[in-house]
Amino acid sequence: MTQDFTLMSHPPLSDQPLTLAILGAGAWGSALAQLACYNGHTVRLWSRHLGNSLEETVNSVDVLISAISMRGVATTAQQLQTLKLPDQIPIVTATKGLDPDSTRTPSQLWGTLFPQHPIVVLSGPNLSAEIQQGLPAATVVASENLEAAKIVQRVFASNRFRVYTSSDPMGTELGGTLKNVIAIAAGVCDGLHLGTNAKSALLTRALTEIIRIGTHLGGQTETFFGLSGLGDMLTTCNSSLSRNYRVGYGLAEGKTLEQVLTELGSTAEGVNTTNVLIEIAHRERIPVPISGQVYQLLNQQITPQKAVEALMERDLKPEFYAE
Repeated sequence: MTQDFTLMSHPPLSDQPLTLAILGAGAWGSALAQLACYNGHTVRLWSRHLGNSLEETVNSVDVLISAISMRGVATTAQQLQTLKLPDQIPIVTATKGLDPDSTRTPSQLWGTLFPQHPIVVLSGPNLSAEIQQGLPAATVVASENLEAAKIVQRVFASNRFRVYTSSDPMGTELGGTLKNVIAIAAGVCDGLHLGTNAKSALLTRALTEIIRIGTHLGGQTETFFGLSGLGDMLTTCNSSLSRNYRVGYGLAEGKTLEQVLTELGSTAEGVNTTNVLIEIAHRERIPVPISGQVYQLLNQQITPQKAVEALMERDLKPEFYAE
């Protein structure tokens, strides 16, 4: 049996109620289900842990939404290939991460396996706990297919969740992905009690680093100054609700990575993202000083204090300089 949510609390902003399949029943998938139900849509929520049928879940749906963790994207997408998805329905990816095997983003994985379906990226400053409380938030839905993005926009947009469209899925996706690495660094900064000056400097330089990586990989500069870039980074780097921030904070307190992850009891995508990012940066020769220190810290090559010292002692240079 599939698990259906049909709560009707608010007139739908889409032309008509739709049937959605949301893959992933964690905090983020559940938050998205709540938002869609608030607009009067029917949601079928699927997870391996629920034990329901993937085939039954996706049968005759209007939109497919993936909110599974990065480690499950490739296998789930491959499993879906053996089923018959309704022709050309939008596939929405709400996962923030990089695939460790291919170094691809989730949208690249979905696009490769389902070339006939429009791929939409959903990303923004969206802490799932706040969304589930009904607090106001905003996000971005990005696709090369603007009509598909508008469909997804109407599915989720309401008086408590503002949804913007974008034609830059790569930039939108990378902003949401790369900020998780920076959130670990921000957690370290706060865990060491380095102060507001240091935190501001870190985030400002981190944005420069994200833009450098993101534009190299195909994103548009302006996207990283928007909700899915700067907005998401500010949220994730300043909230104890962020799992990645808590990783950095815990490491600064002297805990091991294993201890921190055990205490979290859930996935912190920034850990895997950091390792894959450094592989990409070496391959593409992209300077990533902040991410590089996070990588060394996560891999027990450096202490939090030494990581800070390494960043402070870098060669002097103009602020705006092609590093």
